Amino acid sequence: MTNLYLDIPTFDDFGKVLDGAVYHTLPDDWWVGTSDVVGSTKAVEAGRYKDVNMVGASVICAVSNALGHSDYPFLFGGDGASFACPPDRIDAVRDAMAATATWALETLDLELRVGLVQIGDIRATGRHVRVARYAVSKPVSYAMFNGRGLQWAEDQMKQGHNLIPPAPPGSRPDLTGLSCRWSPIRAEGSDVILSIIVAPRNDPARFEATVRDLFSILDDSPRKSSPIPASGPEVAFPPPGLHLEAEATKHKEGGYIKAWLKALYIALIAFILMKTGRKLGDFDPKRYRDYTGYNTDFRKFGDGLWMTVNCSKARAEEVEALLHAAELQGDIHFGTHRQRSAIMTCIVPSITNDTHFHFLDGGEGGYTAAATAFKAKRKRDQAVESAAANA
Repeated sequence: MTNLYLDIPTFDDFGKVLDGAVYHTLPDDWWVGTSDVVGSTKAVEAGRYKDVNMVGASVICAVSNALGHSDYPFLFGGDGASFACPPDRIDAVRDAMAATATWALETLDLELRVGLVQIGDIRATGRHVRVARYAVSKPVSYAMFNGRGLQWAEDQMKQGHNLIPPAPPGSRPDLTGLSCRWSPIRAEGSDVILSIIVAPRNDPARFEATVRDLFSILDDSPRKSSPIPASGPEVAFPPPGLHLEAEATKHKEGGYIKAWLKALYIALIAFILMKTGRKLGDFDPKRYRDYTGYNTDFRKFGDGLWMTVNCSKARAEEVEALLHAAELQGDIHFGTHRQRSAIMTCIVPSITNDTHFHFLDGGEGGYTAAATAFKAKRKRDQAVESAAANA
């Protein structure tokens, strides 16, 4: 059976996310799924960064397991995720999303809002869902989205449309593979970790010109401003996300204590292997660490640009000055947030192959904090435009 998404050719130059030719329109009978943590700003302000990220990634993991790890396009957004999928397994996808919402509330006391809408309904509004595949390594590519359909679906969900009710109490999704064992990634020296969200306002060409200028600033840096060290991220024992991993799997392992002990044991073996560099069977710790760096989504495109980068304070000021000037000209909306660290949440189907995914966010606010500023400005301008249209 062919996979429409995997039939899309990949590209490895991130600058091509602005090239409409790399995007392919998805069929009307496909579905778009959206999710977000309600009250994520307050949760982040309370220091629950990893909890929010874990719940944001949990939808991707649950849907992946429901689809049998079929490749499908998805986008991690810190406090939520978006994806597209074919109609043949939509009931399983809906059940996985509903169970994830129940798990998030009952386990982590976080309300996860989830929604599904068919692409045909999105297209009826004059918007589209187009997908491209950006290859970060030979075995892994991340989906890039344009067409304004993804953003519309998320906005509709937040307004109470197309919502999926949580599953009955006690329901649990399959979150096999969801983990967060890497240590926080610290900014180099006196640098900062900068979370960036940039979206077009009216003229796509002016938005693209701004983003190209942004790329020219950030690409003029080691590893194109990736926060991941050249030698890969560091590990600590016990890992900071151990309790979250146990919470994700306790229903399969016979309770929290058993799940925690199993996760602790696996983390200890991984820590020893990572520190010594010794191989164990088919597991090569150096290769795994290298591919963790390759397979990290520190930059992506979903109807706008999302980036988590390491840069000097001077470069961060240059970035923010560029974006502020473009926003004053009416070209873009943007939000940024500075912090000293980045955190990683992972989906690892198997440690013995290279198809593991790693989602990066700022460690002290990240995309959630950047989105707060971004959304406030977008809402303000939409209100002004609406008032002018009705005058």
